[in-house]
This record gives sequence, structure tokens and C-alpha cells, in this order.
Amino acid sequence: MIDDELDSMFWGLVREAKSKMWNFWTKGCIYLVCISAISGALAQEPELGSTRVVFQTNYGDIEFGFFPTVAPKTVDHIFKLIRLGCYNTNHFFRVDKGFVAQVADVMGGRSAPMNEEQKREAEKTVVGEFSQVKHVRGILSMGRYDDPDSGGSSFSMLLGDAPHLDGQYAIFGKVTKGDDMLRKLEELPTRKEGIFVMPTERITILSSYYYDTEREDCERDRSILKRRLTASAVEIERQRMKCFP
Repeated sequence: MIDDELDSMFWGLVREAKSKMWNFWTKGCIYLVCISAISGALAQEPELGSTRVVFQTNYGDIEFGFFPTVAPKTVDHIFKLIRLGCYNTNHFFRVDKGFVAQVADVMGGRSAPMNEEQKREAEKTVVGEFSQVKHVRGILSMGRYDDPDSGGSSFSMLLGDAPHLDGQYAIFGKVTKGDDMLRKLEELPTRKEGIFVMPTERITILSSYYYDTEREDCERDRSILKRRLTASAVEIERQRMKCFP
């Protein structure tokens, strides 16, 4: 009788120990999975550089930054085009709601002629710097032809998540301010032309400027520069309407 009770107690303790070990192992696995998922998500959130670029359009301003550690050659190329003023008088030729707003290639999208230095840079292409960064709303992604190394000056601002583009197009930055402007563009009337959804009105990049967020006095300089460029943009558009109707 006593032996039976001891035997029952022993196996009860064994079952309890197994249950506790199982619960501990299960929780440990869940914890490791969560840590792995969080680490993966953080690994896919690259750090922005300190440079910010602002496109001033006839529908408002859009600001973006670069991922120099993700696509250094692409960032250098696009930033040089911006510094040369290549995107001024260019336009968004494509606005596909929930998908992309795409900036035209500067060689054919500008309403103003280009100088020789601008042409030399605009004719260059960059290698396809594909990464693990995901195509989600606000991401900047290079346009290209079938050749993966054919990226030039056209790029898209993502208006929604597009996982089918992941690893196929070079991501080089993201929008930092101006999502309200992108939402305005999404509401504009469009027409279908082949595979493209295009706005019926021209969305012009009147002018552009850039600044460094790490400079102590950058906000003051930015305010002054923005006022000057706004005045210049009005004059550029007036001349465009006069000379390139």
C-alpha cells in the first residue's frame, strides 16, 4: 500500500517536472522567435544620412533623405543631379494611387533646356544596388529598364507597400516630410497610358534645395533659402510659360 502511494507520488512529481520543463522550453522558443523578428525588422531599417532634399512643386513641398550605407553609388549620383539643378522644371509623370509617384527622367522631363554639365551627369547610369530593405510607403526606389544596371535619374516615391519590387529595384532613401502632398497627388485625375497611370495635369518640380540636419544653423539658412527659391520658382515658371508654352 505504502509502495503504491510512493510510486504514485513519484510519477506525479515526474509529470509535474515535465510540464514545467515543457512550459519553460515553449516560452523560451517564443522569446527567441520574437527577438529574431525584432532584430530582423531593425536590420531592415537603415539609418538616414544627415542630408535632406526638398522638391518644391506646384502642389506643395516634399522632403526626403538618403540611405548612403544601402546604395552609396545611387545616392551619390542622384545627389549630384540635385546639386546641379537637374530636377528643376522636371515633373512627376506617373501617379498610381497606392503604388508609386514617379519622377520623370531629367533628359526628357524638364521643360527648361539643360547645360552641358547637366547633360553629362544625366546621361550616366548606376549599377543596381539591390538590398533587403522593403518597398513600403515613403521609400525612394530607382527606376530602370530590363537591364538591372540601367538606373538613370527617374525614381519613384512609394505610395503603398509593394513587396513584388523587393530586391528588384534599388532603394536609396525615403520621404521625411510631405506625405500630405503625396496624398494630394493621389487624388488628382489620371489617365491610363499602356502600363502607366498618369496625371492629366502636369505636376512640376518648380525648384529644389538641400540642407544638412547636423548643422546648428541649418534651420535659419533653410528658411532664408526657401524664401529665395520660392521667389525664383515663380520667375522660372513665368519664363517657362513665356518661352516653352
